[in-house]
Amino acid sequence: MLRIMSLLKHSNFASQVSFRLELTTPACPIKDMFEQKANEVVAMLPWVKNVNVTMSAQPARPVFAGQLPAGLQTISNIIAVSSCKGGVGKSTVAVNLAYTLAGMGARVGIFDADVYGPSLPTMVSPENRLLEMNPEKRSIIPTEYLGVKLVSFGFAGQGRAIMRGPMVSGVINQLLTTTEWGELDYLVIDMPPGTGDIQLTLCQVVPLTAAVIVTTPQKLAFIDVAKGVRMFSKLKVPCVAVVENMCHFDADGKRYYPFGRGSGSQVVQQFGIPHLFDLPIRPTLSASGDSGMPEVVADPLGEIAQTFQNLGVCVVQQCAKIRQQVSTAVTYDKFIKAIRVKVPDSEEEFLLHPATVRRNDRSAQSVDEWTGEQKLQYADVPEDIEPEEIRPMGNYAVSITWPDGFSQIAPYDQLQKIERLVDVPQLTPAQA
Repeated sequence: MLRIMSLLKHSNFASQVSFRLELTTPACPIKDMFEQKANEVVAMLPWVKNVNVTMSAQPARPVFAGQLPAGLQTISNIIAVSSCKGGVGKSTVAVNLAYTLAGMGARVGIFDADVYGPSLPTMVSPENRLLEMNPEKRSIIPTEYLGVKLVSFGFAGQGRAIMRGPMVSGVINQLLTTTEWGELDYLVIDMPPGTGDIQLTLCQVVPLTAAVIVTTPQKLAFIDVAKGVRMFSKLKVPCVAVVENMCHFDADGKRYYPFGRGSGSQVVQQFGIPHLFDLPIRPTLSASGDSGMPEVVADPLGEIAQTFQNLGVCVVQQCAKIRQQVSTAVTYDKFIKAIRVKVPDSEEEFLLHPATVRRNDRSAQSVDEWTGEQKLQYADVPEDIEPEEIRPMGNYAVSITWPDGFSQIAPYDQLQKIERLVDVPQLTPAQA
């Protein structure tokens, strides 16, 4: 999360040092520690009497910007909050997570993707409760509440939708992709229940950075949540945290578990999701959802707010880790003229010959879709071909641009099956 440490001024006469620490996200959870340590380390130099540290943030550029609709091109991270089951508190988690991230200094938006039963209009209280249109750009201008941008079908003046699935998918696509979100560090998507067309459309339209799973202690909730985790797994969307809502309540000096125990930990253990957060049964948490003011705003120092603060820290750290893994998963090494591959969540790194990768393209330009006949012949690809550009596509593939202008989509799964290079000489830049 710390990108640059730049020395701006050093005065030998005054023994003063001024410098700037530039973070990759304004929501960095350890920025105070960075500032403190920087002061301490520089102050230990014998000639330094005064230290002036300036903290700034230059958010990471969106990894997939060039491949997205205009409205999504300036969003750095897109987080899905999902449960695949209604009534478990998913919208409560989504809204409070968003306002927690905003409280940490990030630029945040919320997209309520539930057209049949939008919750956002009840949970927040913007002055303008109707979405506006930009007639020149034919785009949607989001409403705002406490600095967070908001889009929901409930703000479209239509109430709740009564329409068939394909129409709903189209409405969600339009609301999400034609909105003028502006520059956001995090867009939190409150996913609708289920794993059908609407959910798949969302996952395919936008490159989700990560997902947060919401469940309750009951076994029935676990069964539905497991379906959602499997859906995200197939779509190569990492699930970074599980929130188990309505876990317990305290009374008479005792802790009670009215809905049993273990659903959240079962999700963590079975699917290897690294972080689990418990939310108790609290009247204030329920009341805040009805009052139009999120609990983390109403009581920023309370126990609930602290849990969401921990969740926010987890999301920021995991997104930074995922972005780093995705951006460096497939690169071209010009010195040894090989494509380096290190698939996210894998410790293995291997090398591929560029010509071999190009010859293994399975698109309609290279293979006849009806007969399976190979249209791209071995001799059509020069042995010394080199990629011009390699860009990530979501968390599952890369787009490779070749000198002839062809853009090849290469899924990680396919790259792992291609014949690998061995015994590649490690050339130095001077030898290359």
